[in-house]
Amino acid sequence: MLDLSHRPTGRPWQTPGLFWPELTAATAHLDAPVAALHLGALRHNAHDLLDRAAGTSLRVCLELDAAWEAPVFGHLGVWRSPVHTPGEARRLAADIVARPGFVLVGVMSYEAQVAGIGDRPAGKPLRGLVTRWVRRRSVGELRERRSAAVAAVRDVAPLEFVNGGGTGSVESTRADASVTDIAVGSGFFGGHLFDNFASFRPAPAAAVALTVVRKPSPDTAVLHDGGWIASGVPGADRLPRVVWPEGLSLVPRKMAGEVQTPLTGVGAARLRVGDRVWARHTKSGELSEHVNEFALVENGKVVDILPTYRGEGKAFL
Repeated sequence: MLDLSHRPTGRPWQTPGLFWPELTAATAHLDAPVAALHLGALRHNAHDLLDRAAGTSLRVCLELDAAWEAPVFGHLGVWRSPVHTPGEARRLAADIVARPGFVLVGVMSYEAQVAGIGDRPAGKPLRGLVTRWVRRRSVGELRERRSAAVAAVRDVAPLEFVNGGGTGSVESTRADASVTDIAVGSGFFGGHLFDNFASFRPAPAAAVALTVVRKPSPDTAVLHDGGWIASGVPGADRLPRVVWPEGLSLVPRKMAGEVQTPLTGVGAARLRVGDRVWARHTKSGELSEHVNEFALVENGKVVDILPTYRGEGKAFL
């Protein structure tokens, strides 16, 4: 169990020149690909999420559609439920309660258009401006509609919880009085998706080391594997981000591949076959889908090995 009795005082990930080489040294004895969890960074993210939630529980039922039907853009958010209005929520709740053997205990809703889209994307100020406008309008609309829907459902059943939000919407979801639980998950691992949010900056708790297996030219290095892509609209922000050594970039017409991932840039010339390159993934599921275990690193050493659900022989998707 992760010890959260003490808040971490240092932030070594803010000094990349020390942080990533230390991870490399700590995991050098393990065969790549190596997925590592830095426990100090993990504790930082856990404390940060608790601070941001300000006492609201974190848990994950009738699913309320939390998408925003924008007047200009149309449907913004995930396609999860046909239940959009308070009236629809009440009718479904009544149907559930009327069925023998069924007990309605909660409502859940996920505002992906707020929680999963960064409002400060690097190098895209116009997109950030539009995203912040969407967030403001969507948060206000959902707060009113969700509150009405929860009240309508509570007329039918005594709810134990109302779950909402995600890592990127903790603050706005917390401000919705109808919500009792905030759903977070990716925020603990600190994927690079959340580097694009203005209100918080997670530590890179989870990362993967891949091995250089080819040098097809002096200024190119090729990694084994690497093409572990996040869900969502296909694009560069769904790809793993190479973070160490510095001076590396994906080859535009190749990008990250299922078998190999070529790298270029000034840092590629210094790489040799057998060297390791660290990458951060967009979200959190990519690592657990592809590796069997996490190496838990603390104070420059691997202190434990933790199986992923793949390593336990499970597959959920």
